[in-house]
Amino acid sequence: MIAAGLIFSNIHDQTIPEMTRRRTMASIPFGCRYRLIDFALSNMVNSDITNVGVITHYNYQSLMDHIGNGKDWDLARRSGGIKILPPYVAAYENHAAGKLYESRLEALMGSVNFINRCGADYIVLSDCDVILNIDLSAVIEDHIHSGAYMTLVTKKVDVKNSLFDKSVDILGIDEENRVTEITYTMPKRGSCYVNTNLMVISRTDLQNIVSDSIAHGYKSFTRDIVAKQLKKKLIRAYCFDGFCACVSSLENYFSTSMMLLEENVRKDLFSDPERKIFTKIRNSAPTKYAGDAKISNCMIADGCIIEGEVENSIIFRGVHIGKGTVVKNSILLQDTYVGDNVSLNCVITDKNVVIKDGRNLSGYNTMPFFIDKGVMV
Repeated sequence: MIAAGLIFSNIHDQTIPEMTRRRTMASIPFGCRYRLIDFALSNMVNSDITNVGVITHYNYQSLMDHIGNGKDWDLARRSGGIKILPPYVAAYENHAAGKLYESRLEALMGSVNFINRCGADYIVLSDCDVILNIDLSAVIEDHIHSGAYMTLVTKKVDVKNSLFDKSVDILGIDEENRVTEITYTMPKRGSCYVNTNLMVISRTDLQNIVSDSIAHGYKSFTRDIVAKQLKKKLIRAYCFDGFCACVSSLENYFSTSMMLLEENVRKDLFSDPERKIFTKIRNSAPTKYAGDAKISNCMIADGCIIEGEVENSIIFRGVHIGKGTVVKNSILLQDTYVGDNVSLNCVITDKNVVIKDGRNLSGYNTMPFFIDKGVMV
């Protein structure tokens, strides 16, 4: 059994425009030192999927800088490895010349060469905005054993405490884990099964889907393909029971990041020695803490200088926090400089932000205050 992977790097960029103006969804920083794509890539590598295509659209310079030749994920290989699949012109539609893809299905049409030439028996399709640590080999094995046409990874969530957007695909599942229906609005109460957009399908079936979609002008993978096949073929759900969250808005990015401060969440994502989350290695000096610095319940990367007080926060590499400064419930991305006697609460700073002395900035849990990349306050 040979499997290949396809990762969609841009499908949901519009859901978090604050952080995707200059980068793809895939390269959004997360958890002190990672990018969102690290989870999808690591899940594949840990499951011996070493032929991976990353479908891009625009703003993918930072993604290319992060991935490089793939050596940090052991994907710098003569055969297989990682391939950046650049945006394409939709030549299959003469009237749409010059048009870039707008949907998952159109993205697959533009990646048909990778699909045809990868030589795999099965292909794992993955978004990069869903954060989880999963054994994909078990999903593939379940898919093969069941004889399913398609296997969708699902997560049972409590509606009130869901880490997924309310517009996510909701799946109806019977006792044998067969998908019986798809709806597009989350119920108001109770629990439900959400589609994580992580799926397994045979390469020949995916080839047939792409060619049939080109012939009929289909646009939506869920509505035009999955929903129409529910009664005709076996579409199976693989229920994942670990930590799983979807970055679908700035508020959701903030709340999901803050959950990393909970020990059980960190353990679920990062503690399994057989399923490590890999990322680009950057050699930095250890973080320096001043004698009167105070740290409480934080994640702090290397290369920082902390002279003030930091509480319930996530601090990325190279951040400087000055004397007398108090940072609470905040996320400071790489190389943020915070001066002296500053007060920050529920603030997200993008990379290379400068906050001058004496500033007082505050947001709220459901509406964090965001400062764009390179801005001086």
